[in-house]
Amino acid sequence: MGRSYTSEYKAYVVKLVLEEGRRVTEVSRDLEIPYGTLNKWVDHERKKRAGLLAEEEVPLTPSEYKKKMAAFEKEMKNIKEENEILKKAMHIFTKNRE
Repeated sequence: MGRSYTSEYKAYVVKLVLEEGRRVTEVSRDLEIPYGTLNKWVDHERKKRAGLLAEEEVPLTPSEYKKKMAAFEKEMKNIKEENEILKKAMHIFTKNRE
């Protein structure tokens, strides 16, 4: 009886091959996934990207995750700055009313 893998795990592993540029043999060996199995997953994803199959939600690769986190941190910094400006403006306007 073979191992079973979640769809999220399969998508993650396929992204390592297609988007991170890693070789199927390397990923197969490192993650102990049979070469034929991983190759089928990659072929399936290529067909899906070509528009032959329906798209599913897939997890992020480490580099995608880092980029997304950097964007969130930048956005959070901008929001904090805007919040501080609004606090100061509110203080100025309420002070002038007294």
